[in-house]
Amino acid sequence: MNAPIHPVRLPIEDLLKTCEVKRTRGSGPGGQHRNKVETAIVITHVESGVVGQASEKRSQHRNHKVALERLRVNLALAIRTPVEDNQTPSALWLSRVKSRKVSINPAHEDFPCLLCEAIDFVTVVDFDVSAAADRLGISSSQLVKFLKLAPSAFELVNRERVARSLRKLN
Repeated sequence: MNAPIHPVRLPIEDLLKTCEVKRTRGSGPGGQHRNKVETAIVITHVESGVVGQASEKRSQHRNHKVALERLRVNLALAIRTPVEDNQTPSALWLSRVKSRKVSINPAHEDFPCLLCEAIDFVTVVDFDVSAAADRLGISSSQLVKFLKLAPSAFELVNRERVARSLRKLN
C-alpha cells in the first residue's frame, strides 16, 4: 500500500478541495474600501487544521494567492512523511541541485515541496544537519541557507536541535 501524498505535493486544485476557504473583512489601515469589502482570506486544511491567511492586500485575488502560499509552507512545516533508510531525494529535489548547492526562490511554486522534503530528511536523521545534507546531496551550509529561506523552518529545526542537546544553527 502506498503512503498518502503529502498535501503540499498535490496540485493546487486538489489541495483546495481538501480545504475550507473563508473570506472576511480585513482589519487595520486601508481606508473605506478595506472596511466594506471582504478581501481577507483564511484557508484551512481540514484534515490537519493547518491555516494560511492573508489580509494585507486590497485585492481578494492577491490575498487568496498569498494565503495559499502560506498554507503550503505551514503544511510543509507541520506534516511529516516517512523517509526510508535507503530513500534518495525526489526528482524535483535533484533537479534543483547543482554542484552540491540547492537553488530555488522562496516565492517559487515548488518551494514548499522542497522545504517539506528537506525537513523530512532532517527529521529522519534526528536533526543532524550534516547527515541530512549528505543524503540530500548538498553541503551542510547549503542546507542551512535553504532552511533560512523559511525562517519558521529554521526556527523549527533549531528548536528540535536544542531539545536534543545539539547546538543551535547559525
